[in-house]
Amino acid sequence: MLDERDRIIIDMLTKDARTPFTEIAKVLGISETAVRKRVKALEEAGVIKQYTVVVDPSKLGYNLVSLTGVDTLPEKIFDVASKLKEFEFVRSVYLTSGDHMIMAEVWAKDGEDLSDIISNRIGKIEGVTKVCPAIILEKLK
Repeated sequence: MLDERDRIIIDMLTKDARTPFTEIAKVLGISETAVRKRVKALEEAGVIKQYTVVVDPSKLGYNLVSLTGVDTLPEKIFDVASKLKEFEFVRSVYLTSGDHMIMAEVWAKDGEDLSDIISNRIGKIEGVTKVCPAIILEKLK
């Protein structure tokens, strides 16, 4: 079970995975060694799965980001999701219970690129029945 100190560690590392353990230790009022042990325990328990970098897509030439709903034939959902994961322009893939069977975060250079991705790449995967992109206008959080 996670305690308040574990939650603070997780919160600090979520905001900045490069936060020094010495800084976390000061906030918690415990030793750096204690922080290291807690982080190691959180990693071993699978609470912390990985450390990652958040990238600004526009700085890499991707000026459109779309949350794209993908519907499939029921028997093809896992095949389609697997194929989506292979595309470089697909940054994340989720199976969902909402309006669409699959949601994918798609990075595109511009509208023409997104149209090509939807029509000629995603839309041509065997089993895909519908592709519904929603362009992100602004990320608020």
